[in-house]
Order: sequence, then structure tokens, then C-alpha cells
Amino acid sequence: MRIKKTVKFLYLALFFCFSPILQVNATTPKSVTCTRTEYREEYIPGTKSSPGYVKSYEVDVVIPCGGQRQAEKIDDNDCSEGTVIGGLLGAGLALSSSRGKDRFWAVPAGGTAGALIGCQVDGG
Repeated sequence: MRIKKTVKFLYLALFFCFSPILQVNATTPKSVTCTRTEYREEYIPGTKSSPGYVKSYEVDVVIPCGGQRQAEKIDDNDCSEGTVIGGLLGAGLALSSSRGKDRFWAVPAGGTAGALIGCQVDGG
């Protein structure tokens, strides 16, 4: 009975460790184009007997959509890997360097500090 509980716990731990790897990243399509209507004027020259005039018309111009400019501004630095590794290293360091009742507060504090440092090292 005890072995089954241990195996179940191991499976759950592995599932939660590798769940960030299974995430799907959605991207925006890159072949989308937008149009803009531009007003244009063209001078048609004339002669003495037939004076010139201005011809006005509108043209649809293909331009890149604003989604590309917004995509460049998005900060998608993900520091989840660095947070997990830093938290484990910090908690392990705190566990090995503390004794007795000090472990009660040292392990969570070391894990938190390690997670913050790991996130910064990972690029977040």
C-alpha cells in the first residue's frame, strides 16, 4: 500500500515538473496585410485653348498591419525555468547550512531568494 502511494506521488511530481514543457505557444500569422485609402491629385497640363485641370482620385495602398509593431514591443521573457532551479538551489543551500529550529524559516526564505535570483539570471 505504501509503495502505491509513493509511485502515485512520483507520477504527480513528474507531471507537474514537465507541465510547462507541454504548453502551446500561439503565434500571429505573418502574411496578413492591411490596406489604407490614400487621396491623390494629379495635374493635367493644358494649352491656351484647352486649360489644364486637377484630376483627383483615391487609391487603396497595401501596408503592413500594426500587429507587427505591437509584437516587437511585447516583452515575452519567461523566467519559469530559472525560478524553479533557483528555488530548488536556494532551498537546498538553506537546508544544508541551517540546523534545528532555524530550518523552519530558512528553507522557505532560501527558496524564495533563490527563485528571485534564478528569474533574474534566466532573463526575466
